[in-house]
Amino acid sequence: MSLILLATTHRVAPGLLTWRAWSSLRSARVLVGSADHPMLPYLREAGVTPEVVEPSARFILDAARAGDVLWLAAPDGDVTLMEAIGALVVADPVDVEVQHGSYDLPGARLLDLVSVLDTLRRECPWDAEQTHESLVPYLLEETYEAVEAIAEGDHDGLREELGDVLMQIVFHSVLASEREDGFSIDDVAAGIVDKLIRRHPHVFADVRVQDAAEVEDNWERIKKAERAGRSEDPSVFDGVPMAQPALMLAAQLQRRARRAGAPAELFTDLGPLFAAAAQGDAETELRAAARSFRERVQAWERTTGA
Repeated sequence: MSLILLATTHRVAPGLLTWRAWSSLRSARVLVGSADHPMLPYLREAGVTPEVVEPSARFILDAARAGDVLWLAAPDGDVTLMEAIGALVVADPVDVEVQHGSYDLPGARLLDLVSVLDTLRRECPWDAEQTHESLVPYLLEETYEAVEAIAEGDHDGLREELGDVLMQIVFHSVLASEREDGFSIDDVAAGIVDKLIRRHPHVFADVRVQDAAEVEDNWERIKKAERAGRSEDPSVFDGVPMAQPALMLAAQLQRRARRAGAPAELFTDLGPLFAAAAQGDAETELRAAARSFRERVQAWERTTGA
């Protein structure tokens, strides 16, 4: 006589189980603690009829001593119940096996984030008041905090900051989904997946490239064709956000113009800072210089007690 504790993940569609799990379900007395378990319709369709019983550790173990029993855990894992069964088994042993009928796929926790933000939007007064416009400062702040974590080499901090950036992306998608003409996080993901596949024909099609420079050239050609298809008056500057920091903006505009073959005289008489922006990654270099200056002053403060 034995007890199988069958766990499944709510992040995978109900009914998608391993072959071993289906075999166990068909060969044992199946018990479940709720008539609302999402697996039940699929089990009944497959000819498996679970018994809905009180989720009692003592009852489950007594049933297992009378014959093979499978407990179908709730989507949350029935952690408290599992602990109670474990405590009783120590004193009165029964063969217990934990099986996993389904497993999270990579990225599955993103579903939890979408669900949490949907809930917050409905039930939290602050979240319910937010708009795309009101969230802009947070999107910028979280992005810069992620950049700072990278600059500091703070990998643990980077994980947290990327989570904050991701939350902003999902939050904006939740807001957009509320509009009649809106979009969902799935639309956002589908758009970037399609773009990445389209712009990497050397990976997803039969285009051959020699090096990273050729990859970048192909990318720019594909972008140019996309812009031409979207606009009656396409420009090399299409898609350049004018709201970005001035140094980054100046550098990006000059890169785009040079790729388009703009004549040299168009780059003159715009001031030394504009010209300097095109030299390497000026934003990163200036930020590094600012960080060095901060460290120098802080060292001076520690030395002088200023």
